[in-house]
Amino acid sequence: MKITLFEQAPYRYLPDDFEQHHQSVCTTPYSVTNRDGVYSSIRDFMDELMHGARAGFDGIAVTEHGQSSYDMVPNPDLVASALAYQTEAEGLDVAVFPMGRSLGKAREPVRVAEEYAFIDVLSGGRLVAGFPIGLHYDASVNNGVPPVEIRPRFDENLELLLRAWREQEPFVHNGRFSQYPSVNIWPRPLQPSPPVWITGIGNPRTMQMCLERNFGFNYLSWFGAKLTGKRIFDRFWEIADQVGVPRNPYRLGFLQTIAVSETDERAEQEYAEHLEYGFRKGLGSIPPEMLGLPGGIDIRGVQALVKDPGDFGLYYQMKTASFRDLVDAGVVICGSPATVREQLREYCTQYGIGTLHAMLGFGSLPRDLAMKNIQLFAEEVAPYLRDLWSDTEHRHHWWPERLGGDPTPVTAGATATEGTPNTSTEKKTAVTV
Repeated sequence: MKITLFEQAPYRYLPDDFEQHHQSVCTTPYSVTNRDGVYSSIRDFMDELMHGARAGFDGIAVTEHGQSSYDMVPNPDLVASALAYQTEAEGLDVAVFPMGRSLGKAREPVRVAEEYAFIDVLSGGRLVAGFPIGLHYDASVNNGVPPVEIRPRFDENLELLLRAWREQEPFVHNGRFSQYPSVNIWPRPLQPSPPVWITGIGNPRTMQMCLERNFGFNYLSWFGAKLTGKRIFDRFWEIADQVGVPRNPYRLGFLQTIAVSETDERAEQEYAEHLEYGFRKGLGSIPPEMLGLPGGIDIRGVQALVKDPGDFGLYYQMKTASFRDLVDAGVVICGSPATVREQLREYCTQYGIGTLHAMLGFGSLPRDLAMKNIQLFAEEVAPYLRDLWSDTEHRHHWWPERLGGDPTPVTAGATATEGTPNTSTEKKTAVTV
């Protein structure tokens, strides 16, 4: 399987009583910060990502969150460009994976196409292109996009971006949300067809689109496989069966917050306060109404939420969750290398996960502990997971060819075949969920 180091860039020095005086991390006044805290938070974040690249992770993954203190990355392409250049200079064969630009709020989609192409060139063909639809508060409150426009804007922008990569001659685009007399980007990606992943939280429509269009699907639950995994992964593979594509685990990515130390007891001592900071002062402090603005979710997503509100797991307890609450619920996997790898292997095998995003820097975690977490995971956990799926005939069609992948073009709306025959052999090795 493929394993990425996933990190955000949180401000690590919010006041202890932050939750009692501020509504959320996406409405926090900047006056709570100090210059040195902002500088060190961002510098440490970059150093930790490079440490992961040198430690042997398959990919380095980052996200985008505007105007928030839990992730100070306004454009992941800024980070991805620096990583692409430095890893290429050091000869590190690691995927650069911005998860990435939120196309549901993008007003300049051609610029997004150019930026991603630039990253692919800088990296020598190691881009994995991620596209979230976008958080509602970010798209609508921060950027003024009406909630009802978020999804159609995403759909239009994605089609335009893919066409800008593909077409060899200039073309005209007259869309609902943007108009271009000429689209003719320079540069184009080095890869004939950079792998495309869509980041979501379980909307059936998004899952079906990924399966039909030959996109990878990243499930970023923040609540772990134990609470939300079965319902989400079952839904994904059932839709795969309906669409008629094999249950290839490599097309499914999963984010898990992980903390590793020498023993279970020491892991709790070292990481508990920083994990509580990360959830109480991070995602858990965002009011649910800001994540689901009226009109921003299509009807199939609304139906799924009404049918099974458990998709949001421990969300409503996040603002007061203790370390033990987070671990017992599986939101966090924390412990010795043996404890961590046993749980991860069980979840990945059970649910058919072929691409794991290990979140190893989080909350108020200081630089030295983040570096330790990354190193221990790379040395004592990752080697015990890499052989998953190696005894099947599945191929990774959502990873750069330079890095051992077998990428295939996305489709233009027709059902995807993964670029390989939908043979009885592939079906026999499909994941049992």
